[in-house]
Amino acid sequence: MNKPLKQHLIDPEICIRCYTCEMTCPVEAITHDDNNVVVDAEKCDFCMDCIPVCPTGSIDEWRVVETPYSLDEQFEWDELPAQEEIGEASGVEALDDAMAALLAEAHAGAGGKSKAPASAAKPSVNLYNLGKPATARVTGNYRLTSEESGSDVRHIILDFGAQPFPVLEGQSIGIIPPGTDADGKPHLPRLYSVSSPRDGERPNYNNLSLTVKREEKGLCSNYVCDLKIGDEIKVTGPFGATFLMPEDPAARLLMVCTGTGSAPFRAFTMRRQRSKAGGAGDMTMFFGARTPDSLPYFGPLGKVPEQLLKKHLVFSRQPGQQKEYVQHRMMNEEEALADLLADPKTHIYICGLRGMEQGVEEAFRSISESTGQSWDATRDAMRDEGRYHVETY
Repeated sequence: MNKPLKQHLIDPEICIRCYTCEMTCPVEAITHDDNNVVVDAEKCDFCMDCIPVCPTGSIDEWRVVETPYSLDEQFEWDELPAQEEIGEASGVEALDDAMAALLAEAHAGAGGKSKAPASAAKPSVNLYNLGKPATARVTGNYRLTSEESGSDVRHIILDFGAQPFPVLEGQSIGIIPPGTDADGKPHLPRLYSVSSPRDGERPNYNNLSLTVKREEKGLCSNYVCDLKIGDEIKVTGPFGATFLMPEDPAARLLMVCTGTGSAPFRAFTMRRQRSKAGGAGDMTMFFGARTPDSLPYFGPLGKVPEQLLKKHLVFSRQPGQQKEYVQHRMMNEEEALADLLADPKTHIYICGLRGMEQGVEEAFRSISESTGQSWDATRDAMRDEGRYHVETY
């Protein structure tokens, strides 16, 4: 029998096809076709550079095999294969001590692998890909921020007509910019979180909305922000199987975001509003921006009843006021957050720029330690239970 080999794989169900891992890999071991992003076993040297950059943890998958899965096999997967029995030893037992230590370090650096809430609905994933994208028609393009703010954030509404495109709150879609790159290859899709609930921006219509910020040199963001009503675009997805809201009406949602990271939380809030959840659950949001006129959905947020959504709108560039970031407001709300952390019904969601993670982690750590609890233990237990979710970029 051949000596067992360790193989690095990507979970096609959780992967959101952002291609960050492929762009990061120093040995070009990661590649993609129209369907999946995969790892070439002949090239992978287990450097782990791809692990921390993955926003979903889908890249943090490993199998012990007698014969490595080929690229062609991986391209056809809709889900990961189970660990096969290797002789008399299980896959875990076949890992040598050095590799086990390396994987433990990688898991810690990436913050661990995400799990969907136990009560979450089953998502549809990768129905449309690069080879067979869906076509959506633009039915709305509205500016959410003032011109004076210096930030152009748009609310984009897409209609899919007769094409089925089921999405859940927390999922993303890919938009394919027209044209080719410097090498003459078609542009890869750019990922955007869906900001409408599962029954559509307009209830019971086959449509959805996105929250898109124009970036000065952003190929796709400029393309999307300049779209006109009636324009047609190519869409892939939907993607994401873990950053989902629980279906339990008694679940308590704690949401922390900056900028367009608010998109999935708008969907969460609208889902709760429309379903008129009668349980004991509540929602709390910490939403950071520079100023009120640069905060997406500032006006509509003010109209959401406080009994449904407790809002902490935090501004870092208010004239005449001291800078405040979401972690500062979290510390000011220490007692309320300590109560949430102690409640097994609480689900935490963090979405926005990657730079916010450290400050938010430090705030949670301080609040946990103030009650005599270990934040690392609390966070890891919540993650294992599908109650801790991070998607930053």
